[in-house]
Parts: sequence; structure tokens; C-alpha cells
Amino acid sequence: MAGGGDAQDKLDRVVRLIAQNMVAEVCSIYLARAGGVLELFSTEGLNEEAVHQTRLSVGEGLVGLVAERGLPLNLSEAPQHPRFAYRPETGEEIYHSFLGVPVRRMGRVVGVLVVQNVASRSYTPEEVEALQTISMVIAELVGAGDLVAQTELAEDVSTTGKSVTLNGTMFASGVGAGVAVFHQPQVRITRTIADSVDDEKKRLDEAIDTLGTQLEEMIEHPNLAHGGEHREVLETYRMFAHDRGWQQKMREAVASGLTAEAAVDKVQQDNRARMAKIHDPYLRERIGDFEDLAIRLIRIIQGDKSDYRAVLKRDSVLVARNIGPAELMDYDQKYLKAIVLEEGSSTAHVVIIARAMGVPVLGRVNNLLGHVQAGEQIVVDTENAHAYIRPGEDVIETYRATLKLQEKLLAEYASERDLPAETKDGFKVDLLMNAGLLVDLPSLDKTGAEGIGLFRTEFQFMVSPVLPKVDEQTKIYKTALDIAGDRPVVFRTLDIGGDKQVPFLPRDEEENPAMGWRAIRVALDRPALLRFQLRALLYAASGKTLYVMFPMIAEVAEFRRCRVIMQKEIERLKKFGKVPPVAVKIGCMLEVPALSWQLDILLKEIDFLSIGTNDLMQFFFACDRSNPRLADRYDLLAPSVLAFLHMIFKACAEANVPVTLCGEMGGRPIEAMALVALGLRRISISPTSIGPVKRMIRSVHMGQLQQFLLSNIGSPEHSIRDSLVHFARDHGIKV
Repeated sequence: MAGGGDAQDKLDRVVRLIAQNMVAEVCSIYLARAGGVLELFSTEGLNEEAVHQTRLSVGEGLVGLVAERGLPLNLSEAPQHPRFAYRPETGEEIYHSFLGVPVRRMGRVVGVLVVQNVASRSYTPEEVEALQTISMVIAELVGAGDLVAQTELAEDVSTTGKSVTLNGTMFASGVGAGVAVFHQPQVRITRTIADSVDDEKKRLDEAIDTLGTQLEEMIEHPNLAHGGEHREVLETYRMFAHDRGWQQKMREAVASGLTAEAAVDKVQQDNRARMAKIHDPYLRERIGDFEDLAIRLIRIIQGDKSDYRAVLKRDSVLVARNIGPAELMDYDQKYLKAIVLEEGSSTAHVVIIARAMGVPVLGRVNNLLGHVQAGEQIVVDTENAHAYIRPGEDVIETYRATLKLQEKLLAEYASERDLPAETKDGFKVDLLMNAGLLVDLPSLDKTGAEGIGLFRTEFQFMVSPVLPKVDEQTKIYKTALDIAGDRPVVFRTLDIGGDKQVPFLPRDEEENPAMGWRAIRVALDRPALLRFQLRALLYAASGKTLYVMFPMIAEVAEFRRCRVIMQKEIERLKKFGKVPPVAVKIGCMLEVPALSWQLDILLKEIDFLSIGTNDLMQFFFACDRSNPRLADRYDLLAPSVLAFLHMIFKACAEANVPVTLCGEMGGRPIEAMALVALGLRRISISPTSIGPVKRMIRSVHMGQLQQFLLSNIGSPEHSIRDSLVHFARDHGIKV
């Protein structure tokens, strides 16, 4: 590669050398062209006439499959593979064995390197490793632009200058607009092969030590002195940096002959390709963390002390494939109006930080980096899951109008914060808020919420690679109670499993995870997990009233088992002379319909009941709420739903047991209107929903509404939504 000759000549020599040294009848290199096409650029063994003639789409044939997955493919009988695509001009049908590895550059697959043999054989791990190493060198040759022009590789170049609307997924709500700012240019590795393995090992080890020091300094940043979720996220981030497996893989890559920076890049590209295919949401969400660490480590190795972070001087939208949590905190929040990512997840660490900063995030935007250039205008609307690139004046005007309306409404809601949520005829409704992070708690004062009706305790467990210790849990719960003051905080015990996995608890693949091993089922099978959490809650509530509820209870017997465990922890508290809470109120979630048939027994044993409509309704209709085909199949304002909830509310009222609804249903004014008409007097919703729901309640005459709703609850129709909307309009109810 360091010798003379043009780029094509170098490719031809590379394929000959690989074929000779691996005793392979065929070695070929395919490179990416515009439009997702892979073109045969060089070969030893296939027909020479096929060079620059044979083309495959990404995903087509075995070569296309390697490019699509970004992972090596090792086959002893290639023609039998369902993706095998025969090209008569190549003459490849006589070859049985196939090994293909992706050529990746800057996170993208830019080609595929292939070897083939007539004999049926499986290539060794050493041979796979060798081809992966060589592919890195080829990637740098491709990056020079002598084989395929860089402008050709830019996706969708035809859209440049035109307005484009990209769809994504809302990770953090809000709207924002500004000029596109790319989060860090990719690091460039110019030296791939080591002159001295020992010297490269030393460079790598020194860089790892320096990285550790930098992270320690970051965690001790003055802005994190208060602790909370920011600090927890960065401490978890530090654990990734000290991961022995990650460090060992990099050292092994150096031992194979790569430079320190090339070794880091190789391991990260392998991690990215593998983690992108993993179903476990926790592991998938760590891609951005490891990429952030890898880029930092490469810069340290190269002695690059430049500050690549763009200095924001005007309203800006941050654009990236992914981003680590530490990096985001470097940006000036004053000018950071939104973030748009090609990848990411709603529970990724960077999204948690963004929510804390109040920055909207739109993720999973396909081909984002191919559509936008630095400095171009972007409007981000996460509510509608759109990013408008180079928007027209009509979009900009709509955005401005939306922003003004949003600001006006927020100001109105703020002015009504201290007004009671009371109907025109004197019926009072308690509005509480849902929370799960310490950064949510300032919303108690901003919204005028009367307490926290649902504090989700899972997050601390989901970001920790090990089971959080009792004192760590206690600190979080105590902070929440202190901020709430005299207002109640209802803690829900761990609701993990299903789509909320924790790294320290092994799990099996489940056909129906929503109805599988999750929530209280996990806790009762792992009682130490529940005992530690209840112990922490009791410690945190010293001298105060503690409200605890158990999720996913399907029968009274399960609730009784939970109560026995709680009683043991209360007795342990007394035994060790700890100051107990002044009172302990124990309740449960009604999410499994079966529990409603034991309601008369249950209401005699609980202090309060909470209805979790998110899960309850998917079980009620046997309808997977994550399935887009079923998203609008059933309506929460169906007569059957309202009749069922009316029965629950009535039973709780007769038993004098407080009942709260804490699902998304209660946060929508039209649904909330129906709920209060059915007799519900406590609703726990997201902070942003409190203003609109309070306004609706204050515009209602309960007597008229109840009479109307109860007369329609027996309707055979799919839903009574339209009737309720018309009623609200006719009676001046603000929904």
C-alpha cells in the first residue's frame, strides 16, 4: 500500500497477495457507489471482464448481505445460502467456500473484501481477523477519493438545496430550530500498521490512563456537585471506560500489528456492527457511549488536543449519528435548540441528559447525515416526529406560530398554577404528577402539582451495570421526598423486565415480554432485590409518611407476599434502632384485569389503589400497544372501558379506598373529562399535562357531564369520543 502506482493498481496487487497467502482461488474487492450499489473493483480468480461490470445492490447476494449487516460472513457452502446470487459473467458458481468482511470507514460500509475456495471449508478466526485488519487499510485508500469520488458517495446528493422532510422518533419532546451544527468531525487515522508492537502497546496503555483521568475530572465538574441523574450517568460512563473486556480487545488488536489508534477504531467498528444487531435495548443504547469513548481515546493517542466542539454563537440544531452523554454537556444550552440523531434510543444516556437540559431530541432519522450540510436551517418538531431540512417559508412561519402559541399557553398555565382543579359546581380533583428522575422534581412547583402519584424507580437500576447498593438508592428516594416537602410521593417498586431490562439480571428471550417475567414477578422470584429496595425506601422516609405500591399484581395472594416482605423490613428497622417513617401506606397497581374479580377482597387489605391504564388497556383489549398496526384499533373511550373503570371507581368509593389513575389516559383533556365524570378524583399525569387538564376541569359543570356520560356508557358503538367532543364544544368545556 505504501508503494508506487495508482489506486487501482494497488487494489489489484492486494487481491493477488491475499489469494496467494490464504491459498484461495478467489479474492475480490467490491466498493460502494452512489445509490446503494456495490461494484466489483478488483479480483483474482473471477473473470477479469466482470471488473467494473458486476454490480449488486446492498442486501443483494452474499456480498450485499455483508454490506447490509456490516458483519463478516463465513460459509462452507455458499451456493446453498438463500441470499446467494449468481452472476454468469463472474464464473463464481464453482466456488463453495465464502468469506466476506465489510470495509468500513467513518462508521459506514464502503466496500466488501471477499475470498473464495473451490473446496468446502470454514475459514479460521485468524483468517477472519486478518481480512478485517486488511480491510481497514483498504478503507483508507477508498477515503482518498481516487477510486470513487467522495461526492458520489454522499447519499441523496440530488436533494441538495431542496427542502426535505425527514421522519424519526421522538426521544425528548418539544420544538426547536436553528442552523445545523455537526457534532465533531470524525477522527482520521492515517497510520494503520505498527512499526513496533511494543511501542504501540505503550501508547495505548498511556492513553487509557489519560482517558481515565479526564473522566474523573469531568465527574467532579462543579455543575455536577449536586449529584442526581447527571452524575449517575457519567459514573456509569466511567465504568464503561474501565471495562476490562474493551481494553483487552484493543490490546489484542495492537498485538496483531495495528497501531494503537487503528486498534481502537477496529474494536469500536466491531462493537458498533455487533451491538446494532442486538435485541437487548440496554446494550443497543450503549453504542453512543462506546463511540464517544473511542473518539476521545484516539484523539489522546494522536496527541490531538484541539477542541473539536463547535462553539455555538446562534440558535443551533446539533446533528450526529450518535453522541455520548459527556459530550453533550459541553455545548452552550443557551443556543442549543434541538438534537437530531441518525440512531439513538429514548432511554439512552444522552437523551436523559437532554431532557434534563430541556432540549428536544429526534432520533432514528434515516440517512440524516446524507441530507444535511453544516450551516443549513433545520426545524425540529418532535411531536409530529419531523425534521425539516432547508425548510420553506411556510414551514418556518408555522414553526414560529407554534412556538408563540406554545409560549402563550405555557404562560397561561403558569398563571393558573395556584388555582384549584375544581369544577364549576364545586367538585375537587387532585392533580398529581408522574416522575422518575430527580430532574423531573422541579416541575412540582412549576405546575402546582399536589404531589407525585407515581415515582418510577427503575431508571437507577437500568443505567447501573451492577445492583445499586441500599445507600445509593436511599439517597435518590430521600432527595425526592425532601424536594416534595409535605406533598405525598408514591413510590412504585421496580417495574423491570419486558422492554425495561437491567444489565445485572440475566434474562431469556420471551414470546410476549409484556406479559412475561417482569415487575412484581421478578421481585418475588428475586426477593433480595425487593427487600433491598424496600429497606432503602424505609430509610429515606425516616420521620415521614411512606407510600409504596407494587406493580403488575395479578391476584391478592401476590400482594400478600409483598406485604409480608415489607413487614419483615419494618421489623428489621426497629431491631436496628433506625427511625421509622411516621406511617407506611401500602397499595398496588391495577394493571391486570384478573385482579378486578378479587376487588372486594383486595380493597380490605390495601391503603390505596392506582390504575395503570397503559398496561391495563393492552391486556383489556388483548392488543399489543407497541404494534403500529394496532395503534388505533381500539379507543380508550370505548363504552366497555368506561363501564369497567366506572365499576372500579364505584367499588373504591364504597370501600373508602383512595384511587388514582396514573396512565397516559389521564393526561389527555377529553379522556380526563370522561374519567372525572365517572367519579375519579385523583389523577397522576406528566407535568406538561397538568395545565391543560386543570383548565378543562375548571370549565366543567359536573352534574351535566355525569348525566350525559352515564346515559351513553351502555352504547354499542366502537367509541363515544365524538359524542364527548361535541358535548364539550356545546358546553364551552376547554379540551
